[in-house]
Amino acid sequence: MILAQSSDYPLLNLIWTMFVFFGFVLWFWLLIVIFGDLFGRSDASGWAKAGWTVLVIVLPFVGILLYLITQGRGMAERRRAAAEAVRTRFESDVRSIAGNVQPADQIAKARQLLDSGDITRDEYEALKRQALAPSGSVSTSGLP
Repeated sequence: MILAQSSDYPLLNLIWTMFVFFGFVLWFWLLIVIFGDLFGRSDASGWAKAGWTVLVIVLPFVGILLYLITQGRGMAERRRAAAEAVRTRFESDVRSIAGNVQPADQIAKARQLLDSGDITRDEYEALKRQALAPSGSVSTSGLP
């Protein structure tokens, strides 16, 4: 019992080292997230960015906590908007690439799959109907 409370007990040293290491990694990650958000903002002036930077560097724990408390909701909204913009851009790129495929090419590819035995006659007919359907009414049956 007394051995476990001793400061030279190896297991407690290991646990303490892991705790300190995890805290350092967490603090460093928070710095990266906060600086990424801070310098990616267009609504904050240069003085505000400089002030937050000095506060986070000089008083790291207080600065990080204050930034998260005061700017946390804005951080989430900016990240959500950025993710939505990336998703929208990706979907438009996919649509532009997929829009260049001609229905005859799709039917020929489906015919090759049918001839090779990779798909059934019903699947071939479904692919053929999908290729011949207007671009706005593409069937997504079977997809979530």
